[in-house]
Amino acid sequence: MSGVPDGWEVVVGLEVHAELATATKMFSGAPNRFGGNPNTHIDPVSLGLPGSLPVLNERAVELAIRVGLALNCRVQRSVFARKNYFYPDMPKDFQISQYDQPINVDGWLELPDGRRVGIERAHLEEDTGKTVHVGGGGRIHEAAYSLVDYNRAGVPLIEIVGAPDLRSADDARAYVGELRAILVAIGASDGKMEEGSMRVDCNVSVRPEGSQQLGTRCEVKNINSLRSLGRAIDYEARRQIDLIDAGEVVAQQTRHWDEDHGRTHTLRSKEEAFDYRYFPEPDLVPVDPPEAWVTEIANALPLLPGARRKRLAEAAGTTPAGAALTVERGLDDLALAAIAEGAEAARVLIHAENNLAGGAGFLTADSFAALTAMEAGGQLTATQAKTVLAELVAAGGEPTDIANRHGFEAMETSEVETIVDQVIAANPDEWTEFLGGDEKERKKKSGFFVGQVMKATGGQADGRVVNEVLEARAAD
Repeated sequence: MSGVPDGWEVVVGLEVHAELATATKMFSGAPNRFGGNPNTHIDPVSLGLPGSLPVLNERAVELAIRVGLALNCRVQRSVFARKNYFYPDMPKDFQISQYDQPINVDGWLELPDGRRVGIERAHLEEDTGKTVHVGGGGRIHEAAYSLVDYNRAGVPLIEIVGAPDLRSADDARAYVGELRAILVAIGASDGKMEEGSMRVDCNVSVRPEGSQQLGTRCEVKNINSLRSLGRAIDYEARRQIDLIDAGEVVAQQTRHWDEDHGRTHTLRSKEEAFDYRYFPEPDLVPVDPPEAWVTEIANALPLLPGARRKRLAEAAGTTPAGAALTVERGLDDLALAAIAEGAEAARVLIHAENNLAGGAGFLTADSFAALTAMEAGGQLTATQAKTVLAELVAAGGEPTDIANRHGFEAMETSEVETIVDQVIAANPDEWTEFLGGDEKERKKKSGFFVGQVMKATGGQADGRVVNEVLEARAAD
């Protein structure tokens, strides 16, 4: 059960919790550290012991301001509040968060394709502990007993609440990917979903295509990967559509994503703000960051992923989306330097996307530029260039020396023509299909002939030249 059928539109808004990269917890000196034996990263404040009082972590506030500025928010005076609920993972029975006066409001995030998604707020709060249900399938209703680990209790969090501007699972994945890239770039969080330092809850509703009225939303929790995010949205949207088509009503709920079975199920009725009985935290004063401090933080921000994409796109003559993967892999500085050295931009991006997934290693801008020049000049085939590039990444060196050591040299076009003719003669049926096929079939058969020529030449032929010869023979 996945996807959204014709005539329907899915509306998605995401709430992303990111643990901030501080040395200590939000309101105490207990270590902020992943892992460790249960209940070892704790102190009286983490355990909510009587008489313990919170002391605000200045570094957490600074990182929150970084996040707000990076997301184009307005940084404002904020107030902490007590969010009351009775779960065993918070021993004091309330969580210190921000409610009606958050530190960051009214921002936006730009996706790699240029679309903007609104950011309603990005507020500070403390994380909760972790409950482990022992026995059965790890769910509370099947457990023989439960254990609580307070290592995570009090870890600084920033909750980023996005506007309901997303319209598909692909949109949601792109949003979370971009947000994670921003958080990592500014040093606010490590963004490791697998360790729980970045967690996503998605609010999903559906409506008839063309309608402007929002449907009843359900919040889906327990999403710990981009793949799960996409599956959860598709499933939940289809579930709601099926209910409406059957004449039933979608109930506003918090639902749990079951990764093993690929479905959501009811967790609890959706809470509203009044359920938590918010009131100002009496042990903390308002946070009113001086304008000079905010300006100082803004001036220290690095170039963000969106700006890096635009910078590379301008230099390479492509679109920001076309530069996205190179930037995502952190290869844009190398690519820009190679282009400045005279490298053909298109070849630089192709290698960055297809042959440098593991990083650049010992590859330098000048050797990268020299390699692409040899490839463009016909001294190396694409296959040979890939081999030389792999050695440059592994150990550095000069492309010409590596090529000479392998005995790489360009085949004359006349040699390639002879071998192409031989391959055509040996495969008359495939050649007939190539001549009479549509564009898709022709491309498929072209790949066949290039493969056969490469096999016959030991990979020495240039695939581009082979394709040119094939087209010339087809035109005869």
